Amino acid sequence: MLVRLALSDFRNHADAVIEPGPGFVALTGENGAGKTNVLEAVSLLAPGRGLRRATFPAMARQGGPGGFGVAATLIGDATLGTGVQPGAPERRLVRVNGAAAPATALAEWLAVLWLTPAMDRLFAEPASERRRFLDRLTLALEPGHAGHATRYETAMRERNRLLADEAPADPQWLAALEARMAEHGAAVDAARRRTVAALSAIVESADPGPFARPTLALDGWAGGDLSRDLAQGRGRDAAAGRTLVGPHRADLIVTHRDKDQPAALCSTGEQKALLLSIVLAHADLVAATMPHPPVLLLDEVAAHLDPLRRAALFERLAGKGQVWMTGTEEALFAELPADATRLHVEHGHITAP
Repeated sequence: MLVRLALSDFRNHADAVIEPGPGFVALTGENGAGKTNVLEAVSLLAPGRGLRRATFPAMARQGGPGGFGVAATLIGDATLGTGVQPGAPERRLVRVNGAAAPATALAEWLAVLWLTPAMDRLFAEPASERRRFLDRLTLALEPGHAGHATRYETAMRERNRLLADEAPADPQWLAALEARMAEHGAAVDAARRRTVAALSAIVESADPGPFARPTLALDGWAGGDLSRDLAQGRGRDAAAGRTLVGPHRADLIVTHRDKDQPAALCSTGEQKALLLSIVLAHADLVAATMPHPPVLLLDEVAAHLDPLRRAALFERLAGKGQVWMTGTEEALFAELPADATRLHVEHGHITAP
């Protein structure tokens, strides 16, 4: 959990410090005040480009020096920091306990998951969006997942480049890349399947309350001898300009169990409820199996819930880790416990309400 968060020239926050408690952190303020920016900053304390997937130059404060910094102190006094320097806006720097580290090392310290309004269309988006969502779920349970995914993608890009060259590619070099893809691809696929199986078990045993109960499955790639399949498919992949087999073709399939209906065909409200059920099950799973509880970032999650579902949501989240939430009105968080951290955000300034 975070005990201190400091932002420097990040989005509309020139200089902000938050000292949150261990449970709920509620950020309220008008649209455009900078609430989601705070959540985005926390999301950068995990591998990747954060909950907006923005470029790093876009995160730097307009009118600022051109760089930005996000620093956090965790329970136990461990420190994490990330940002970019002026003059090198695309080069992300990461520090763990004061020492330089790769971004993948962040997953060893924090399990971060988020739910944003943009994700309401997750089930209507291409499969790549659901893979990214599943990988974030998996990363919180298996920090090594990020390294395997990165190595797989790197080897695949190099193989695609070689196949696209006019000159014939070195068969031995292609075979080496395909062996690397097979090794790390098997690890990626196995970790995803473990996550889906564990989440399914939690969903099966938990009381869904007023939220929809999802059924989860992994589709799109059945596994097998990837090294052989890649070798046999070189001509096909060269003609297509991309690799057509592998775990990068997988898809997370979600079904509304009570209606036996694919999530993509459900109403917007039902899709939101299915997503919430998955996130709640994941929070239960991380809290039960990992040495540290999750950090959940829920952007405008309460805005479209009736009082019954809001109260049920807060009850399910209590004790599951640190939960950061945003909303335009303080009344949305009236059901939170008395020890919740409540903050007001206005024009990049953060104060107690």
